[in-house]
Amino acid sequence: MEVSVIGSSSQAKICTSRSVLSSYREIRFCNFQKRVSLLPNTKSKRWRNSGLSFTLNAVRSSPVRSDRLPHRGSSSKPKSLDGVRVFVGLPLDAVSDCNTVNHARAIAAGLRALKLLGIDGVELPVWWGIVEKESMGKYDWSGYLVLAEMIQNAGLKLHVSLCFHGSKQPKIPLPDWVSHIGDLEPSIYHADRSGDHYRECLSLAVDEVPVLNGKTPVQVYQEFCESFKSSFSNFFGSTITGVTVGLGPDGELRYPCHRHLASHTNIPGVGEFQCYDKNMLNLLKEKADAAGNPLWGLGGPHDAPSYDQFPNSSQFFKDNGGSWDSTYGDFFLSWYSSELLSHGDRLLSLASTSFSNTPVTVHGKIPLMHSWYKTRAHPSELTAGFYNTVSRDGYEAVAEMFARNSCKMILPGMDLSDKHQPQESLSSPESMLAQIRIVCRKHRVEISGQNSVVSKAPHGFEQIKKNISGASAVDLFTYQRMGADFFSPEHFPSFTHFVRNLNQLEMFSDDLPEEEEVVESVLLNSESNSRMQAA
Repeated sequence: MEVSVIGSSSQAKICTSRSVLSSYREIRFCNFQKRVSLLPNTKSKRWRNSGLSFTLNAVRSSPVRSDRLPHRGSSSKPKSLDGVRVFVGLPLDAVSDCNTVNHARAIAAGLRALKLLGIDGVELPVWWGIVEKESMGKYDWSGYLVLAEMIQNAGLKLHVSLCFHGSKQPKIPLPDWVSHIGDLEPSIYHADRSGDHYRECLSLAVDEVPVLNGKTPVQVYQEFCESFKSSFSNFFGSTITGVTVGLGPDGELRYPCHRHLASHTNIPGVGEFQCYDKNMLNLLKEKADAAGNPLWGLGGPHDAPSYDQFPNSSQFFKDNGGSWDSTYGDFFLSWYSSELLSHGDRLLSLASTSFSNTPVTVHGKIPLMHSWYKTRAHPSELTAGFYNTVSRDGYEAVAEMFARNSCKMILPGMDLSDKHQPQESLSSPESMLAQIRIVCRKHRVEISGQNSVVSKAPHGFEQIKKNISGASAVDLFTYQRMGADFFSPEHFPSFTHFVRNLNQLEMFSDDLPEEEEVVESVLLNSESNSRMQAA
C-alpha cells in the first residue's frame, strides 16, 4: 500500500493505490510473524490487561473476552460512567509547511486504531505560519481540509486548535511576512532583561497597534478566524465540535518566561519577566507615571533572578522580606498580570464573537506553572503573568474572564501528581489544579483536561483518571499526542487499558473490536513510526 500526498495552493489530494481501511485485513501473517518482535512478550501482564493477545500458530485469532464484560446476549448497553469524551492530539506537524499532509499513511492507520478503541475524536493544530505563510490575507487551507475529510471519513469528531504562535520542535515559524516585519522591527516580540527576543509569538503589547502592514494583530487574527469558519463550514457540528484559540507561547495564556532549564538540574528555574520590548516598556511607563512613581516605569524588577535560578538566589522572590511583597512589588505584578488578562480577554472575545453563530464550543488554555507552588511568592506563576501568591488568588480574575466570554478552560497536567515531582522544586500540581477548579466552579466555567507528556508509567494514567472522573469530572479530555511514542509497544497497550478502564464499558462482546483489528492497526503504525520520528 502506498500513499502519496499532492499539494497545491487550491487543493491537496491523497492518492492511494488501495483503500487504507481495506488494507488492514490484507496484512500477511508472515509479516505479522516477522514484526511481532516489535511488540512486548505475549505473556506480559500489561498486554493481557490491555485486552490483547497474540497467537503465532495461526493467522486467525479469537476475540478476547474480559471477565468483567457481559456474555453474548446480555441486555447491557454501552454506558460511560462519567461521560468523559476522550480525544487524541494529532502530530504537531500533521501538515507540512508546503501544505501537504505529513505521515499520511501513519495518520490514516492511527485514526482507524483510535476508532476501534472507542476514542471520540482528535485534536488538530492549525498553524498561522502554514495557512497564511506567504502574505497577509492569502490563506491556504488545503492540507487541513484533507485531514478534516480523513477524520470525518473515519467517523471521528474534530477539535481544532488555532495556533497563532510558532514551534521550535518541530520547526514551525510564524508566517514569513510576519517574520520579515520582525527582522526590521524586533519590538513586535517579547524581550527579556538581556534584550533577547522571543520570536515564536508576538508581544501582547502590540495587540492593538497597527504593526502588521497597517493592521493590528487582533484584526489579523479575526480575519484568520473568519476565513477558517468559511472554509470549514461544511464540517461544523457534524465533525468539528470545538475550537481552541491560541493565547500565547505553546497556545497558552502566559508570557514566554521559561525559555531554559537549569543547566545543573532538571528542576525549572523561576523564569524571567518579559517586559523589556519597546511596547511593553511604554505601557509600564504610562502606568508608573499615572501612579506618581515614574522611576517604577524604567523596567522590571532589578533584583529578580534569571531564567534558571531558584527563588532565593536574589532578593525579589525570597519568602521573607522579598520585594514581591512590597508596595513596588504589588504595583509591578498587578500591572504585569493585568496586561496578560487584557490580552486574553481580547482574544477570547474575538473567538467567541467569530464562532457565535456556529455549533462549536470555544476554548482557551492556561498553563500549569506548578514549580515553586509551595513557596509564599509562587515565582514561576508570577513571571508567567499570574499574580498568585500565598495571600492572593491570581486565578479568580482568569475564571471571570473565561466566564465573561462564555469559553471553556483547558487545563494541562492532568497526569501530574505531587509525589512524582522533584522534592527540591517545591512543586504541587495537585494543589494548583484544586485551586483553579474552585474558582472555575464558582464562576461556572467548564474545564477540559490535557496531559503533559506521553505517559509510559502506570501512575500517569492513574492520575489522569483521578483528575477527570468522579467529583473532578471533565467533559473533554485530550491526550497529547499521536506519534512514534504513542503507538510504541511500551505505551499503546497501557493507553488501551486506560481508555477501557476509564469508560467502564458494559457492552455486547460483538461491540468490542476484535483483537486482530487492533493488533493490525498497531503494527501498521509501527511501520510508520520511523518516518514520524525522523520528521
